[in-house]
Amino acid sequence: MPRPGNRPALACALAAMIAASPAAAQSIAALPDQTSRLRLSNRDVNHIVCVGGDIEDVKFSAEKGLAVERGGSDAWIKFLVLETEDMGAKTRTYVTSPSEFFVSCNGAIYPLYAEPADIPAQTVTLVPGSSQHARENDSLLGPLAEEERAVSITLSILQDRVPASFTEIAPARAALSVPEFPDVRIGERRRLEVEGAGLSASEYLVEATAATALDERVFLNSSLGADIFAVTLDRLNLAAGESARLIIVRRRVAP
Repeated sequence: MPRPGNRPALACALAAMIAASPAAAQSIAALPDQTSRLRLSNRDVNHIVCVGGDIEDVKFSAEKGLAVERGGSDAWIKFLVLETEDMGAKTRTYVTSPSEFFVSCNGAIYPLYAEPADIPAQTVTLVPGSSQHARENDSLLGPLAEEERAVSITLSILQDRVPASFTEIAPARAALSVPEFPDVRIGERRRLEVEGAGLSASEYLVEATAATALDERVFLNSSLGADIFAVTLDRLNLAAGESARLIIVRRRVAP
C-alpha cells in the first residue's frame, strides 16, 4: 500500500499530466471479484471510473514506479518515467513490469492486473456486478409485495425508465405466435433480469396484420417463457398495421 508521501506535490504533478494527456482514451470494462488483465499506457495518464459510486481506495505497490490519485468516482494511474543523463544526453526509461491494483468501488473490490505498454491512455470502467445489482434491486423492490414488484417492473418498462440495476440480456431473435391470434406477429424487443428479486421480464411488440381484439390471458403461454407471473398489454384493440407493447414478468426458474 502506498505511503502518503508528498501528496500535494503528487496531486499537482498528476493534474498537470492529466491536462496534457490525450483526450481520446480507449475504454475497457472490468467486473468485481475477478481479476481483469489489461494493458495500460506506460507514458500517459490512465483513468479509472467507478460506475454508480465512489472509489474508496486503491491498493498497489508504490515501489514499482507508480503515481495514483483518486477523487470521487475517479482515479488516475501514471507509470513514472525514469530520466537519466549521461554526458549531456538524456535517456528516458519506461516501466515494463506488470503491476496489480485492488480498487475498492461502490462496496466491491476490482482486482486489476495491468501490463504497461507503449499505447495511448486507457479508461477502465468499473461496472457493477451481480451482487451490487442484487443489493440495489433489494433496496428498490424489497419493501414491496411480489404483485407490487411486478407492477413496478412493468411500469418502469412501459415508461422507458428502467433502473440501471436491471441487467439487460439479448432478446430472442425468432418471431413468435399464439394459435388464438393468427393475425398477430410477436417479437421480443427487450429482456431484463432483476437480480435479487427472483424475477425477470420481457417486452414484446405485438403487430397485427388484421383487426384484432387481444386478451391478456391468452399470453399466459409457455412459448413466452416458463412460470409467467404477470401479463400486461398497453392496448387491447388493434387495427391492421397497428401494434401493442406486451410486458411479461416471470419468476426465475431455479437451475
